[in-house]
Amino acid sequence: MSPRTAKHMTWHQSHHAVDGVMVHPFDGEAWKYFNSMHPHFSAKSRNVRLGLCTDGFNPFGSFAAPYSCWPVILMVYNLPPGMCMRPEFIFLSMVIPGPSSPGRNIDVCLHSLIDELTQLWSFGALTYDISRKHNFVMRAALMWTINDFPTYGMVSGWSTHGKLACSYCMENNKAFTLTNGGKASFFFYCHHRFLPHNHRYRKNRKDFFVGRVKNDVAPPRLSGKELFDVVLEYGEIVFGLQSGKQKFHGFGLNHNWVK
Repeated sequence: MSPRTAKHMTWHQSHHAVDGVMVHPFDGEAWKYFNSMHPHFSAKSRNVRLGLCTDGFNPFGSFAAPYSCWPVILMVYNLPPGMCMRPEFIFLSMVIPGPSSPGRNIDVCLHSLIDELTQLWSFGALTYDISRKHNFVMRAALMWTINDFPTYGMVSGWSTHGKLACSYCMENNKAFTLTNGGKASFFFYCHHRFLPHNHRYRKNRKDFFVGRVKNDVAPPRLSGKELFDVVLEYGEIVFGLQSGKQKFHGFGLNHNWVK
């Protein structure tokens, strides 16, 4: 509706990426993969790409009574780099207040937002484009979420605590428990397998695991479809403050899924 900004919503269509240089999420692997999977959506440059982020804080200060306020923010990535991170284009879609963190029940609070995003993805909304002086059906896609690690566990459903906390390695991680402290540890040599096969650290027998050479490879990275199929095997979790602490069979041993 703004003549000053509407024309910038199709900036990414005319942007020419340079190999090896990333100036915008448009240049990234996730954006390109999404375009290949949904060509009908990506063919219309006015369709909106969104990112969602949330985090909790105490609005009354660290020395006040405990309280947890969670703003949920949507960002529009159609805009050029100099605009998409400016405050006027970052939308506060909801605020989740409460005496404590919503935990995995954050899905209950996000339900209305998820319904709107689903409608925008499936059916779109009739929108007026003032730069072209006509109406069109605008669709929107949630490309990704941006969170710190604890909030990532709440939103994704993979608990970020314990030996299986790593959401990339999942059940294939190399974490171990400290003998005296009992704390799960992820030292650097747990991740040697992500290095190139000929990297000098793999053959370093002195500074990491004494006397060992690491030859194993990184675990496979599951696609969204594969992860969705895995989660479906665990059935349903009842949400709400009265549901108690439910766990799927094998939690903490074979997986870290909580919902």
